[in-house]
Order: sequence, then structure tokens, then C-alpha cells
Amino acid sequence: MNKKKGKAKTAWVCESCGHSEGQWWGSCRACNKVGTMRRFSEGSTESRGTATGSGLPEGTGLSWLPDQAAVQPLKLSSVIHGITQHQWRISLPGHFGNEVGRVLGGGLAPGSLILIGGDPGIGKSTLLLQIASIIAQGSDLAQPAPVLYVSGEESVEQIGSRADRMKIETDELYLFSSSDLQDILTKAHWLSPRALIIDSIQTVYLKEVTGSAGGLTQVKECTSTLLRFAKKSNVPVFLVGHVTKAGDIAGPRVLEHIVDVVLYMEGEEHSTYRLLRSVKNRFGSTDELGVFEMSQSGLDVVSNPSGIFLSQQNSDSDVLAGLAVAVVMDGSRSFLIEVQALCASGSTVSRHVNGVQASRADMIIAVLMKQAGLRIQENAIFLNVANGMALSETAGDLAIAAAICSSFLEFPIPHGVAFIGEIGLGGEVRTVPRMEKRVSTVAKLGFTKCVVPKSVEKSLKALDLKEIEIVGCRNLKELINAVFRGD
Repeated sequence: MNKKKGKAKTAWVCESCGHSEGQWWGSCRACNKVGTMRRFSEGSTESRGTATGSGLPEGTGLSWLPDQAAVQPLKLSSVIHGITQHQWRISLPGHFGNEVGRVLGGGLAPGSLILIGGDPGIGKSTLLLQIASIIAQGSDLAQPAPVLYVSGEESVEQIGSRADRMKIETDELYLFSSSDLQDILTKAHWLSPRALIIDSIQTVYLKEVTGSAGGLTQVKECTSTLLRFAKKSNVPVFLVGHVTKAGDIAGPRVLEHIVDVVLYMEGEEHSTYRLLRSVKNRFGSTDELGVFEMSQSGLDVVSNPSGIFLSQQNSDSDVLAGLAVAVVMDGSRSFLIEVQALCASGSTVSRHVNGVQASRADMIIAVLMKQAGLRIQENAIFLNVANGMALSETAGDLAIAAAICSSFLEFPIPHGVAFIGEIGLGGEVRTVPRMEKRVSTVAKLGFTKCVVPKSVEKSLKALDLKEIEIVGCRNLKELINAVFRGD
């Protein structure tokens, strides 16, 4: 019997969560987001051929990949026998490589699919070009090997010009400009690279998949194909992902679920510092953070990241009343940030905060008035965190209170004093996690005194940090007596 050719079927798919409906709705009924439903037409099965596990029809030029049916289940003991993490991972030598490897969990895992997102112009392409150069040069454990850098946005000459400015001269780095993913993977098979870099996933496409490059279906299918390539060939693949106005990676949300690692590159608009943060990592911790500085020759590793947000201080100056240093954690790294406070009488503005949660600032001010007896009711209070940072951790409570006291009493806090602690409604000073890590960072930066909760004073003194004085305080009154008592 002759079969009827199937009619084109229309589906409405949410570009945020991937939920599909048979008809259009104003908002997605799964994630409740408005304006995310997109129309897609699915052709008949006869016109598409037989699909493979990656969502691709047969005959796309990927026949050299191992057949899934030929792979057999293996015992865990036979897989991990004789393999160490240090030998298994691809090492990234040098200061820059060590910083990137720190974020990746100790090196580059073979066969991993890594997605890097960030705002336009933040330095994603620069970062990947430097990573490609390091991998291609090899290390003590591996000889130089080819690395394929593919761009769908720039020509080979443009990439070469940027590499020349960054003084990258490795012979094993291959450049290729193309948007056809089938052609890219064919070239990768011919080259057998140690790593493959795609810049960006929104610019590549598959001819057999409907929709234009960057669309929901294209991004999903291209990522799935690259995942299959990475797992079967054991070649790590880096992807650059564009971000939306909300800061999320453009394309379907399922894109972040497909890949193994998701890294975000962050940085303030007028700052040269860049933070490489891991939000998903199947091969390591997501607590690690890489700190870089953008220069004319590319990204440089910051030798002392803990103090990059501190401004230059001048001791024994009346102008600096109202400044206090807090110690906060970001992942596994500790940073020192400067909290500024100004108490002004007769101002028409009662309160203004920048970089501090308004509700948290109101609570600390109320506790200072009630529990510490500070008469600041008739003063306008301005709070600010230097260098545009945001203080969201409760470990900065003590520094906020000290800065307000310093400004109100017109008593500058002595140079070299840091504050760590959370403030309760009763005026008590509470401990926060990783006190030892925070105090050690303060000592390394040359601070002479650290004010901490009384409950951890003995344990911190046992660290034998001779160059720093540990001062324990039970409540805010003891804080005022310890810091603002005149000699």
C-alpha cells in the first residue's frame, strides 16, 4: 500500500525551558515566562530520513565516529584502575594555565564540552585564544599538538591579527573560519586536534536542521552533535555562548544541561579586572574563581587577587573617618573590600545605600541605636562599597557598623584594621564560615589587627599568626571600646 506523505506539523516551543504546545499561548504554561513561545514546523519523517542519537540524519559526514551499538558497558573498577586525576586531565602550564585549570577543577578533562558565556567585549575570545595557545604548546607531560580554533564571526586574518597583538606564535594552533558544523567536524577529524574551540555556538548551523543559525532548534542540535563528537573522539570542545540582556546564555535553557561545564566571565564596565566563575562543573567544584586583568597583550593573572578591591589608604588622616575593611568570600577565595559611611546632620535625605542591601543596612543602624546607644536618629546616613562592589554576605556587618561609628564619632579607624563578623538583633557579634581562611588572607596583606567574634578568638590565635593581633568582641559596645578608645 502506498503511504501518504505526512503533513507538516506546527509546534510552539518555549525558548527558555523547551516546553512545547500544539497552539500558541501568550506565556509558557511550564515556566510562566511571557513572549518566549516560538513557532516551529516539523516536516514528515520521509523527508528527514532516519535520525541518529544526536538528532542528525544519517549521511551527514559523521560516519567516522564510533557506532553507539558497538560500545559495551564496562565495570567501574576496570575504568578507574591505574588512572589518576593528574594523569587523566590535560594540564595547562604556566600562571595563566594554572588559574584557568583551577576553575576547571584541576585541568582540562578529555572529552568535555565547556560553555563560556559573558557580555559582549568582556574577553571571551581573548580567553579562548590564550587557552588554545597553551594547549597547543604542550607541557612537561605532553608534546605539542594541534588545536583547532573555529570562528563563525571573524575571518582568519582578523583572528591572526589579534593573536599577533597578544604575541601568540605557536605553530600548532590552526585557525578556521566557517559556520557549517558538518564541515567543521570533518576538518577536525582530518586534523585530530587536542582541543576544538567554536566561537560561537550561535553562529554555527546544520544543513539538515530547520531554522537559521542561533535559533532554538539549531543551537540545541548543534550542541548535541558537538557533545557526541567530544565523547566519542575524546577531544575537549570549548563553546562561546552569547548572553541575553538578563545575563543568561542565549538560546534554550536545555543548552546548559547538555554541556559538562558552564563558565561565566564577569567584569565591571570601567574596570580592567575579569572574574572567571564556574556555575556548573561535572569534573570539579563550582566554588573556584579565576581573577584576571585585561591588558594590551591579553589577560594577565592577578598575583594578589585578595586586595584588588582595596583603595589606597592614608593613615592618621581625619578625612578617612568612616572607612572600614570587610573580608568576604567568593567561592574558595577571600577578598578585602572597603565599606564607606557618612553621617551628616541637616541633610534632606534620611538614608542612601549603594552596594549594601537596604534591609540589612536598616537593621544594623537600628541595632546601633538600640543596643550600642548611638544617637544617630537625626543624622542622614550614606553607605557605599568602594569600586562598585556589592556586599551581600553577612560577614560584612561588623565593617558596616564600624564605618558608621567612625563617621558619627569623627574618629578615623587606625590603618591596618579589618573586621569579620555578623551582627544579631541583640547587638551580639556572631561568627561566619571559613574564619581561618579570612584571617590568614588579612595577615598576608600586611594588616596588623583583625576584629572578630569573641567565640573564635582562641581558635584563631592558635593559628600562630604572629604578625597580626586578633581582637575578640562579644557585642557592639565592646567593638566601640576596642577600636575607638583614645590612647
